[in-house]
Amino acid sequence: MTHDDTAATPAPLNRRAALGTLGKFGLGAAAFGLAGGSVLAAPSKNIDVDVLNFALNLEYLEAAFYLAAVGRINELRTIGGGAEIRLPANLDRTRGMQFKDSNVQALARAIAEDEFQHVKFLAGALGKAAAPRPVLDLAGAFDAAGQAASGGAIKGFNPYANDLFFLHGAFIFEDVGVTAYTGAAPLITNPAYLQAAAGILAVEAYHGGAVRSMLYDQRQVSAAAGLYVGQVVQAISNLRGKVGGGKDAGLSDARGNAVFAPANANAVGYGRSTREVLNIVYLAPGARRGGFYPNGLNGSIK
Repeated sequence: MTHDDTAATPAPLNRRAALGTLGKFGLGAAAFGLAGGSVLAAPSKNIDVDVLNFALNLEYLEAAFYLAAVGRINELRTIGGGAEIRLPANLDRTRGMQFKDSNVQALARAIAEDEFQHVKFLAGALGKAAAPRPVLDLAGAFDAAGQAASGGAIKGFNPYANDLFFLHGAFIFEDVGVTAYTGAAPLITNPAYLQAAAGILAVEAYHGGAVRSMLYDQRQVSAAAGLYVGQVVQAISNLRGKVGGGKDAGLSDARGNAVFAPANANAVGYGRSTREVLNIVYLAPGARRGGFYPNGLNGSIK
């Protein structure tokens, strides 16, 4: 399909959990269109179902990445079916990675909970129409992404190897999620779903800014293969921009100013079409599967 990106909708939803999560970021009930009640009607139009399932597929991936880092991956296995989640062989599934920086660990735990709640929120909204969790690759796909971004200089990239690599892995995902939700806005037909999507988008944007801030603090630190953090981030940004419509930015702009919120000349955040998002997560323009989704996404938009 060729229509754009994401949406958000709830049916029987865990209101306390969803609002508790977003409350950490200063968002109230109105952000999810819940001021008048705890339940939103299930999607009634196919386009809303399609867009919402596209969002759910992306949230499955983000949740898996962060939950694995903090030793909670088994919680995700209870949602969306039993499809394989491929992780690096040396990652402890119950303990997660060994963080050295308590700030990075705190960020990982907070985002893991947020993304898990997003999965439950969207899956609950869709009910029986929810797309099952696709096969996810958080091992070989990161290796491929590292080599592609660095021109082969970085091989065997494992985002769970240390705190810095974890932030690089997070950077690969965060801006993509933000642009996907932004690009989805024109597709959503129900105002309540649009409001809910805006609430999720806000949280994803907070995540992206936090990850960028931590990487900016480390931009002069040597990362891997003789490259500095700023260079690695720029290489990732260049790769995403190449296959994702040119809508990207590293940690600094052409004038050397810090970039914490990638946006156009009007300071409006970029939006990507579903095809541009798929180019990034499949790690190849025009592909129908591959990268982080070896068998492709599930649902109509894939």
